[in-house]
Amino acid sequence: MSEQATKDAGEPGLKTVVGASAAGTAFEWYDFFIFGSLTTIIARHFYADVGEATSYILALLTFGVGFVVRPLGALVFGWFGDRTGRKTTFLVTITLMGVATVAIGLLPDYGQIGIVAPILLLLMRVLQGFALGGEYGGAAIYVAEHAPAKKRGFLTGWIQTTAAIGLIMALSVILVTRAILGTEAFDEWGWRVPFLLSAFLLAISLWIRLKLHESPAFTRMVAESTERQAPFRESFGTWKVGKFVLIALVGIMFAQGAVWYAGYFYTRFFMERVLKVEVATVDQLILAITVASAFLYVFFGWLSDRVGRKPVMVGGMALFLLAVFPGFHALTQAANPALARAQASSPVTVIADPATCAVQFDPVGKTAFASSCDLAKSVLSNAGVSYDNLAAAPGSLAAVRIGTVEIASVEGAGLDAAALKAARTDVETRIKAALTGAGYPARADAAGVNMLAVFGILMVFMVAATAVYGPQAAALVELFPTRVRYTAMSLPYNVGTGWVGGLLPAASFALVAWSGNIYFGLWYAVAFTAVASVVALIFLPETRGRDLNTIGD
Repeated sequence: MSEQATKDAGEPGLKTVVGASAAGTAFEWYDFFIFGSLTTIIARHFYADVGEATSYILALLTFGVGFVVRPLGALVFGWFGDRTGRKTTFLVTITLMGVATVAIGLLPDYGQIGIVAPILLLLMRVLQGFALGGEYGGAAIYVAEHAPAKKRGFLTGWIQTTAAIGLIMALSVILVTRAILGTEAFDEWGWRVPFLLSAFLLAISLWIRLKLHESPAFTRMVAESTERQAPFRESFGTWKVGKFVLIALVGIMFAQGAVWYAGYFYTRFFMERVLKVEVATVDQLILAITVASAFLYVFFGWLSDRVGRKPVMVGGMALFLLAVFPGFHALTQAANPALARAQASSPVTVIADPATCAVQFDPVGKTAFASSCDLAKSVLSNAGVSYDNLAAAPGSLAAVRIGTVEIASVEGAGLDAAALKAARTDVETRIKAALTGAGYPARADAAGVNMLAVFGILMVFMVAATAVYGPQAAALVELFPTRVRYTAMSLPYNVGTGWVGGLLPAASFALVAWSGNIYFGLWYAVAFTAVASVVALIFLPETRGRDLNTIGD
């Protein structure tokens, strides 16, 4: 149906359909990204008694929990979307997301109510993830079911770009609020402002979406169907549809979760926590690349209307695989050249009995890390210093070699709390002094950050991410029949973004802590992307131009 004919029938035109759907989805991404952008501050307020590194890991895991529950939201809201309609379902999801986000801005922190604070924070993240699990599928399907076949990639590309718009909104509000209040006030209480602003965005988004009608494909299906819909049974209990659920998950969403979240979130973590670039500088860089790449989602959606969904998405996967390791090494050179020089001239090695070394990753904050090996490695991990491991004789005292200088650690096992604290301080003081002497910087020199080079490196990752993500909505919608489309596409989407992407920062950090190599965490994203590229090449059908009303019939 043409846009003019749609208007004559009393229904909103394509621009209204796309605009209303995109606005609501951008708001939900805004809500979700505020938390990711404020992880460091949230860690201090809600996990105040477990140490800096552990509190950050716990905050990352809390962020990840919102992604873990997204498949549950996909199943629940997907079922309702296929049974009751697209419009009603995404009105519910946007309301739930808005309420949960505002509530985070009102939560007392650990200093006020103790352990109840992180529990309530976790609950709000669960509600956010549950809501977002149902939002994306509804918005993408709603636009796709209104769009002409030849413009489906282009028009759903606007839904894809809402992730960038939501991140732009989140970072802009954070930067402006911090500039107005000052860093100290923002860190103390001003971080709540971006969450509270969601109340206004929720009201605007609901007002816009209430003007929409049900999608024409769903309306036609209801009018013509004589059978009771069974979205779960048909989507996951039959091979006819189930095989495409698996292909969508492994061949598309594994890559989207890995490439997109590595580009947007792991680069942020890497610059902030490993390269020690100032948070404000990192915010500005992420904001700049997000603005610069926002149009690419629509461009790659448009390109997929001409050359096909599959070649564009697989091209993005290939670019990421080729660029990821050289890109992160170049990022170190550009963002913290002093660190790169120190790593080259004075490499760090931990010499210890492997039996005495624990993995420097403690998601529950209960590990003592008291052995001589653990005390040495914890200092290096907290400092973001890459190190190699060299096995020493059983029972020997651990040491850290920095260039040609060797620093003996202290055995803390068996010491009481006060003595262990003193031992840890002693080891930390001596290792940090040696690192300083070898040229390892405590922070990245702001004047030494090559902003243009960093921007260029990050944009390579953005091109890869947008090439994978831009055509994705159209490709997923076109894989499934109308009667199960919401359910069948929402589950793989949210498993991919929720489990593969959402857990990427914490999992990659754990790999770095396990290995001691600051680049080792990249293997997480590489593995998922490599698997996805092979599956997509072999099994993913080309869906460009399919008639949405006849798929699966």
